[in-house]
Amino acid sequence: MYFVYVLISDFDGKFYIGFTNNVAQRLKDHNSAKVFSISSRRPFRIVYYEAHLSKTDAIRRERYFKTSKGKITLKQMLRYSLAKQNL
Repeated sequence: MYFVYVLISDFDGKFYIGFTNNVAQRLKDHNSAKVFSISSRRPFRIVYYEAHLSKTDAIRRERYFKTSKGKITLKQMLRYSLAKQNL
């Protein structure tokens, strides 16, 4: 299984979108600064993930979520969760 995941930074409230085959390990990597490019935005929390059988499908979905329209879709999908957290 491959997963598209969306993290939110407790530091700046912005999304980070990626894909992996191990969501728990990837979250640990992000929060332990193993991902240098976003280490200054730690800590992160998972706010959404979805599973795909195909790596290609997961990559395609990740790319979509990184577009302007994809970000709007994510915000609509998560609007109640984000509102509860004042984000």
